[in-house]
Amino acid sequence: MTEPLISIRDLSVAFHQGGNTSMAVDHVSFDIARGEVVALVGESGSGKSVTANSILKLLPYPSASHPSGQILFKGQDLLNAQPEALRKVRGDDITMIFQEPMTSLNPLHSIERQIGEILELHQPIRGAATRARVIELLTQVGIREPEKRLTAYPHELSGGQRQRVMIAMALANRPELLIADEPTTALDVTVQAQILELLGTLKSEHGMSILFITHDLGIVRKIADRVCVMTKGKIVEMGPTAEIFANPQHGYTRKLLAAEPKGEPPPTDADKPIVIEADDVKVWFPIKTGFLRRVTDHVKAVDGVDLTLKAGHTLGIVGESGSGKTTLGLALTRLISSQGRIAFVGQDIQGRGFAEMRPLRRQMQIVFQDPYGSLSPRMSVADIVGEGLLVHEPQLTAEERDRTVAEALAETGLDPETRHRYPHEFSGGQRQRIAIARAMVLKPKFVMLDEPTSALDMSVQAQVVDLLRDLQVKHQLAYLFISHDLKVVRALANDIIVMRNGQVVEKGPAGDLFANPREEYTKALLAAAFNIEAVKTAAIRQ
Repeated sequence: MTEPLISIRDLSVAFHQGGNTSMAVDHVSFDIARGEVVALVGESGSGKSVTANSILKLLPYPSASHPSGQILFKGQDLLNAQPEALRKVRGDDITMIFQEPMTSLNPLHSIERQIGEILELHQPIRGAATRARVIELLTQVGIREPEKRLTAYPHELSGGQRQRVMIAMALANRPELLIADEPTTALDVTVQAQILELLGTLKSEHGMSILFITHDLGIVRKIADRVCVMTKGKIVEMGPTAEIFANPQHGYTRKLLAAEPKGEPPPTDADKPIVIEADDVKVWFPIKTGFLRRVTDHVKAVDGVDLTLKAGHTLGIVGESGSGKTTLGLALTRLISSQGRIAFVGQDIQGRGFAEMRPLRRQMQIVFQDPYGSLSPRMSVADIVGEGLLVHEPQLTAEERDRTVAEALAETGLDPETRHRYPHEFSGGQRQRIAIARAMVLKPKFVMLDEPTSALDMSVQAQVVDLLRDLQVKHQLAYLFISHDLKVVRALANDIIVMRNGQVVEKGPAGDLFANPREEYTKALLAAAFNIEAVKTAAIRQ
């Protein structure tokens, strides 16, 4: 048997804060062979990223330490390597793709400068040779017209394009090992499929090894040769991918495999009242050019959308990033201006200003994608959930408000006794439950759910979906569910609207649309979500 490219032996990672020590990784061992893809899977907090960051010593030292272990790369122990030797390895022999490219790319530097920098640090090239290599890399990762993208900044690119730029940077010096830390979590299903296909192609062409970190076992099945399953800092099962999926031995592995959101949306009643209705809704953003800044064109973010949503009913809005999903939701809640008719509980709200909308705000609530970003870190959970009560029910006493907050937390599956803690003291799933409690405490009729599960582990996703269904049945809530995750949409939505470039491509009952999609774009979305290998890129790019 040939010697592995990298061998992680008995690795432990401890974090020290104050007088306390916590063990994040506990005696982990595994190898990666040359040209092999090894997936490290598990839920948030399992130790996956800490293990990966240890390879390049990217942890916050000295608060992090290694009580035991070796990381042998081509005979060199990286844990004990000198800084100069590590700098040679980083970005040259071993490179890394991070989960969120927008926070990994420098917002002040152009794409050419960022890719060129890593080339010039490790190779004796400059000027025109550097630019030629940058263009070659952008072409290789599927950026169309790369010469026109050289001067672009990260905010001018889509999520998929930014991730491709990150891959180009990672491949710039032809590394032997690529560490991909949740590289597709924040991407649309079609873009996700393209990125996975790209990584597979590049791995075959260059013979590089990949350590792929994810909580999504559907992705693992498509890309990995072997799987290591982690929980609570330990690897509890490892083996060939096909064997792990066909015959999982450990209870935690079986739990992960069964964690996909399941079940059917609650049945609807045609006699229920209409909560929100929209006719020919348009949101056009003007494009101003010239010295006088005259309007010469428009970005048609939403272009003529009709919909009806009844009590106890869920309408799923699906499509890729930039399709207009969230813009439509903001228009329906009158958070941005729009054209067309919008009626809420029988009242025409089109044209109403913020002051005129305020009496209706308690009846329409929003749950955002990122619970950590949408919850104030300076407020306790009690203050966060109770803030709406201060605005809309000022007559409540402090005791009544506290009791109402406790009831909302209990209803969403949280311990009311934790209400005096702060958001950073909760897990991702618990923070999303806090965000849901903040919406539920006002007893709304309509809730806009903007990608509420995309940042969560599979098992937590399933729990949040079950919670949303229970709350809908109990309170007869009308949900506008915005998502690119069609597996979650299938478990929640009664009807679906498929959007692309601001327009409705297809709509109808969820069961009919999943069983018999008519449009090629819808078929491509479904193929990407349920069978990544079947994605037809041509249909996506039509």
